[in-house]
Amino acid sequence: MDDVELRHLRALDAVAAAGTVTAAAARLHLTQPALSRTLAQLEARVGVRLVDRTSRRLALTPAGSTLLGHGRAILSHLDAALADTRTVSRPLRLGYTCAVLGRQTVPLLRSWRRAHPHTPLEVVRRDNSTAGLATGDTDVAVLRTVPADPRIRTEALYTEGRVAALPDDHPLAGRDRVRMAELTDPTGAPELPLALWPDTGTASPELWPREGRPVGVIEVGNVDEWLNLIATGAAFGLGAEGTAQSHAHPGVRFVPVTDVPDATVYLAHPAHPTHPRTEEFLAAVRETVSS
Repeated sequence: MDDVELRHLRALDAVAAAGTVTAAAARLHLTQPALSRTLAQLEARVGVRLVDRTSRRLALTPAGSTLLGHGRAILSHLDAALADTRTVSRPLRLGYTCAVLGRQTVPLLRSWRRAHPHTPLEVVRRDNSTAGLATGDTDVAVLRTVPADPRIRTEALYTEGRVAALPDDHPLAGRDRVRMAELTDPTGAPELPLALWPDTGTASPELWPREGRPVGVIEVGNVDEWLNLIATGAAFGLGAEGTAQSHAHPGVRFVPVTDVPDATVYLAHPAHPTHPRTEEFLAAVRETVSS
């Protein structure tokens, strides 16, 4: 057993996954004879038969299945160790689309810097549904929608109120609060389409009753386009409170909306972490929002 090598375990894994020597050899970029020799070496060194060769498709014996389970764990730990080694010197990247944690963003960044001076934190905006997680641009993200990606894990952090984003010369812009119906009522204010960005924003015409929905919808690509469109008077928006706290704009007035469900803020990360400090950072975020 002391002579078992990683190449032996990778060969067993490939055979189990592919079912034939031909397919397994192609996976490993080996010739069929070379793979057969590797399997024979492994069986000789373990001292038991691992692969049943009596059928057209190769199948593992009970001993082979047992070794495969341990072998895959070994290979997984090795891959994780190598990934950690490659990434330990780079910053941890926190992704977002429209806002991070609102007023709690700066306390989080400051506390992380004090507690982890050798692991810089980069805050990165990515205008897609996973804020860069799916593309590997970020390691952790704060989202306000749950992405339809099985590789991403999410947890609800807290909820925050909704705000109407209005041109600062809009008749409702001076109000302390508004109701949803007032935003689309043509008798009290000019009818404006709803500005929203698909996949990442929290707004939707379905938040209104069918008979009281906005006159139309204008889709934008990011929060900057959203704010500029509203500031010119071409549309109004419905956003989460954190967006208002993070994006003051001279031409936009944010007014709390009283009769719409709160938005949920989610903490998201890949199922297989891409930075060795991921768990520590997740804990730091939870502590910040609970304090």
